[in-house]
Amino acid sequence: MKPLQGKNFKDATRALFLKYTVIPILLIIILFLVFTVFVFKIKAIHDTKQSAQQVESEIMTVYQTYLDELEYMANASAVKETLRSSSKNHYVYEEFYNFNNQQTVKSAFHFVDKRDVFLAQTIPSDHELNKKIIRDILPWIDKNPEEIYMDANRTEFINGKVASFTIGKAVMQEGQVAGYLIYQLYEEDLERLIFGKKADIIVLADDYDYIIASTNSIVVGLMNKFSPEHYHDHYVKIKDDNYYMSKIAAGDFSIYALKNMKNDHLVFYLYVIFLALIGVLLFFLLKNLAEKMSSQNAASIDKLMQAVTKLEKGDMTAYVHIQTGDEFEMLAQHYNKMLDNLNELMEKNRELSNIRRIKEIKLLESQFNPHFMFNVLETLRYTMFIDREQAQEIIFSLSRLLRYSIHKDDQLVPFEQDLNYIVDYLQLHQYRFQDRLDYELDVADTVRPIFVPRLLLQPLIENAIKYGYQTKTHLHILISAKIKGNQIVFSVQDDGPGIEAEKLAAIRENLKTMDSTNLDIGIGLYNTHRRMVLQYGEDYGIQIDSSIGVGTTVTIKMPYKGAKIDV
Repeated sequence: MKPLQGKNFKDATRALFLKYTVIPILLIIILFLVFTVFVFKIKAIHDTKQSAQQVESEIMTVYQTYLDELEYMANASAVKETLRSSSKNHYVYEEFYNFNNQQTVKSAFHFVDKRDVFLAQTIPSDHELNKKIIRDILPWIDKNPEEIYMDANRTEFINGKVASFTIGKAVMQEGQVAGYLIYQLYEEDLERLIFGKKADIIVLADDYDYIIASTNSIVVGLMNKFSPEHYHDHYVKIKDDNYYMSKIAAGDFSIYALKNMKNDHLVFYLYVIFLALIGVLLFFLLKNLAEKMSSQNAASIDKLMQAVTKLEKGDMTAYVHIQTGDEFEMLAQHYNKMLDNLNELMEKNRELSNIRRIKEIKLLESQFNPHFMFNVLETLRYTMFIDREQAQEIIFSLSRLLRYSIHKDDQLVPFEQDLNYIVDYLQLHQYRFQDRLDYELDVADTVRPIFVPRLLLQPLIENAIKYGYQTKTHLHILISAKIKGNQIVFSVQDDGPGIEAEKLAAIRENLKTMDSTNLDIGIGLYNTHRRMVLQYGEDYGIQIDSSIGVGTTVTIKMPYKGAKIDV
C-alpha cells in the first residue's frame, strides 16, 4: 500500500472550506428534489410491474401444476380401480397426499362417481357443501367433459378453512363420464403466495375480475369483484386513496399490483425535510470545523483504541472508519483488512466443522440391516405358493418401505410420514411371525405433523424384534409418541426377556461415552442416539429401561420448542 501524503492542519482546513460551501449545498438540494420526484415515479412503476410479474410466475406455476395433476389423476390406475371398487380408495388418498404435501398452495380434494357418491374427500363431511358440488359443479362437467372447470367463488369448510378457487375435471371410461375430480385451493395459501411483494396491494382475479385472493380487503367490491375507479391512465382510486396500478393477464387470471401514491408523497416530504435539516446542520458544522480539526488526530487514536478493546472482548465486527488522509487512515485500513482476514478464517473454520458434522450424520444414516431383507424375501418366497394375494401385499409394503428408506431429499420428515413407514415395517414382520407378533400405536395427534429425523424409530423396533424372541415365542410392541413440556418423547416398549442389570449398565455407559466399539450396544441403537446428540445437543438422545422377565423400554427425547411443524 502506497503511503498517503501528509497534510498540515491549515491546508486541511482550507481544503474543507473550499469544498463545502453554501452554493454547492443549495445546488445539491435542488438537484436532489428534481431527482427524487423522478425516482419515486419510476420506482412506483417498476415496483408494481415487478410485483405483478413475480405473482404471474408463481401463480402460473401453481396453476399448471394443478392442471398436470388433474390430467394425471384422471388417468391414474388408483382412480380407475376405486371407481370399480370403492373399498380401494386409500390408494386415491395416497396419491393426493403425496401431491398435496409438496405444494405451496394446498387444496381440499373431492372424488365423486356418477351416482353422486363421494368416494374420497379430504375435509370433514359437510352435507351442504356436497349438495352444492352436486348441484353446481358436476352438471357443468357433465356438459363439458373435455374441459377444465374453474370457479373463483369462496367456499367455507366446517373445519374453518376457506377455499377461493375451484378446479375440476371429468374421469372418462370408454368415452363416458365415470367420475369427477375436484380440487379447491385454500385462500390462505394463495394469499401467502402473493404476500410480501414490493407493491402495496396485490389482487389475483379471474377473467371476470372476481377476486381469488388479495393482500388487502379494501379492494373487495360488490359480489366479490375488483372494480376500482379509474381517473387517469394507470391511476385508480380506492377508498379515497390514489394508487398506481399495473395489470397482467396470465392465462385465465388477471393480476393487479397497486402502489399507494400517498405513501410515496409522504416519503418525499420526509426526504425534503430531512435534506433541509442536513443543509442547516452542514452550515453550522462548516463554521465550527476549523476549531475541531486540531483534535482530529486524537479522535483517530481513540477510534483505534476502542476498536482494539472491542476486538479483545470478542466483538468481530469492531471495524474502524477513519478518513483523515494521513497515516492514521492507512493504519485503520490495515486493521480492517486484518479483521476481514480473521473473520474469513473463522467462517471457514465454522463451515468445515459443519461439513464434518453433516458427513457424520450422513454416514450414520446410511447403515442398513441386510438380515431384514433376507427374512422378508424368504417369507415372500414361500408365501407365493400359499397365498398369492398376501404375497402381493408383501411386495407392495416392501416397495413402499424401500422407496422411503432410500429417499434422500428430506432428512427431516413429518412423523406421520415416518409412522407410515413403521407400520409397513411391522406389517412385513407380521407376515413372517404371524400371530406371534402384535403391535400397538399410541401417538398423540399433536405429534403427527412435527418434523423428525427420517427413520427415527426403525432401529429401536428392529432391536426389540431381534432380542425379543430370544426366550419367548410371542412378542408385543407398544410404540408411543407424546409431547411432555418442552420435549417430544418417543418410546418403543416390548414384553421380551429384558436386559440383565450388569449388561444394561454397560450399554448406558457406552451411549454416554459415545463408544461404538462394543457390539452389545447395537449399531442401530448407537446411530440413533448419535444422530440426536449431533442434531439437538447432549441433553437429548436415547434412554433405556429394562427388567428381566418384564421387558424393555427405549425412549428418545427431542426438543419440542422451535420444532418444525407441517401445516
